[in-house]
Amino acid sequence: MIKRGDQLGESYRRQITGVLVRGFAEDFAFFSTDPEQLTAAFEHMLLMQRFVVALVDGEPAAIASVTSGDQECFAPRLSEFRRHPGFRHGTISYLVVRSQFLGAPDEARDGLAEIAFVATAPAYQGRGVGTALMEHLVALPGYDEFVLRDIKDTNAPALGLYRKFGFTEYRRRPVRFARRAGFNHYLSLRLGKV
Repeated sequence: MIKRGDQLGESYRRQITGVLVRGFAEDFAFFSTDPEQLTAAFEHMLLMQRFVVALVDGEPAAIASVTSGDQECFAPRLSEFRRHPGFRHGTISYLVVRSQFLGAPDEARDGLAEIAFVATAPAYQGRGVGTALMEHLVALPGYDEFVLRDIKDTNAPALGLYRKFGFTEYRRRPVRFARRAGFNHYLSLRLGKV
């Protein structure tokens, strides 16, 4: 079953955030390496109506955000960030989230949807849940094009899944300090509806 986060309700917020945090643990390591602390710090900011959730036996198994135009999928609050990792680190984390995770793509327009933060919970990886979620997303009515921005060039499973659906690369952005980062480029992909 696939539903929007707001259709599932607030009781699912923490579980949905947990899937996000574990799916992007490497990327979120700056904030904390403790998934419970990250979940507590991040759960307030999810705009539940922007997240689509694949459920297996009632548990969130895979998630993705879908936005269009100037919509955001996060609404971070400084007070919440300061509460969880502490005043100093929370303030820095809040500023990083605002600078890195907010903002519409340059090509934003009506009819174009950005799919982001696609993640599958570790227990459900390799079971087709991500594929089912992507099938649902690319079939959403009202969109004639979909984009995925800033996927690491080393993320072969994600790139393979997206290419299976016909997504093609339209932009490649080099990474500063690539050797330390462990990858060379961020790739952005697009899919036009036929």
